[in-house]
Amino acid sequence: MQHSYRNRKRRKLKAEINVVPYIDVMLVLMIIFMVTAPLMNLGVDIQLPQSTATAIQNEKEPVVVSVDQDGRWFLTIGAGTREAIDEDVLVNKVSAFVRQNPQVPVMIGGDERVDYGQIYRAMAALQRAGVPKVGLMSQPVQAPAKR
Repeated sequence: MQHSYRNRKRRKLKAEINVVPYIDVMLVLMIIFMVTAPLMNLGVDIQLPQSTATAIQNEKEPVVVSVDQDGRWFLTIGAGTREAIDEDVLVNKVSAFVRQNPQVPVMIGGDERVDYGQIYRAMAALQRAGVPKVGLMSQPVQAPAKR
């Protein structure tokens, strides 16, 4: 009898972590996230807040891309004149100008009645031109008239 007791004592303990339960938990979490992720991307009707933010002060004149009510694009570089422009010419001109002046601010100003898709296309064109950051222009909130 003592012989079998000694054999049990001489067995070495394993110092390994059993990862099978962790893999099971990870797979369950992955399935939960895969099922719930598409539900989180649903569109929600929102009202954007009005901003009383102050204007950004820059030493350099910005490059301004304007989109009018009819969806036409206009480009103003620095203190230059405003010229009507199409997407390909916009990409070429802004790309060349930004390469020469990498710190120049680039802004998009769109008429509030224009389709948002036109503003998005202008932003995508500026991204292709190599512009790292694009600002959106707006009018300050008008204070109500006092009586």
